[in-house]
Amino acid sequence: MTMLQLIVNGIVVGSIIALAAIGLTMVYGILNFANFSHADFLALGAYIAFVLNTVLGINILLSFFIAIAISGALGVLLDFLIWKPMRKKNADLVSLIIISIGLALIVRNVIIFIWGGSTRNFDLPVRKGIEMLGVTVTHYQFIGIGTAILFMVLVHYFLKHTRIGKAMRAISDDINLARVSGIDVDRVIMWMWFLGIGLAGAAGVLYGLETTIRPNMGWFLILPMFAAVILGGIGNPYGAIVGGMVIGLSQELSMLVLPSEYKMGVSLAIMILVLLVKPEGLFKGTKA
Repeated sequence: MTMLQLIVNGIVVGSIIALAAIGLTMVYGILNFANFSHADFLALGAYIAFVLNTVLGINILLSFFIAIAISGALGVLLDFLIWKPMRKKNADLVSLIIISIGLALIVRNVIIFIWGGSTRNFDLPVRKGIEMLGVTVTHYQFIGIGTAILFMVLVHYFLKHTRIGKAMRAISDDINLARVSGIDVDRVIMWMWFLGIGLAGAAGVLYGLETTIRPNMGWFLILPMFAAVILGGIGNPYGAIVGGMVIGLSQELSMLVLPSEYKMGVSLAIMILVLLVKPEGLFKGTKA
């Protein structure tokens, strides 16, 4: 495979990782804990779209947006059932992380229980890729990149130009100061879960278009997502975008010198290197 083809593949994968990492870094920036269940909600989003598209026969575009809405609603529901009660109890960081790991295992096993362990695909026609400059780009890769960029622009607008988005940034800077300033913290956190898990669901559908849908697809993306968050600066959505692209490109380009089985190791190496050299990440963020 040529370097140019690997770069194109890296941009596709990187844009999907970046989209998912935005939600992960927002949760860390506002609630100050690493949500290990984030990646499994990515897989769940893909399965929701799969059911809508292949079982109910709904158009893939409409299935995509319904999957995002359902994923986001699940995020809000879990905030009411789990995370909000734990906040009221002032639960420590270790308890929150253990709960998130347990939640990840529950989501993954529910997926396996309902849909089994085999791979699935959306009900879509197989189309020949477009060849340009010796590089083949599939229609679904174009859709993946374009959709990811569109959602990143929408997130930017949401954070910069809406009251909820500005309140999220204020809470991320200092939750206690935001609370005494009159910001309804619980309401803003509810929106954060809707947006964060909704973006994970969107990334899951796009990843399902790029590869296949399988129960452990989130598990294989959790490390690249954390690497992207740490690389870009924990709590910084814009850093997560840059970090995701760097991780995606690094993983694909590593195949020039390493077998594909070592791609995950590249993410891990980058994450460890950043933690050693620049723990606050490339952009301003909370130290890991």
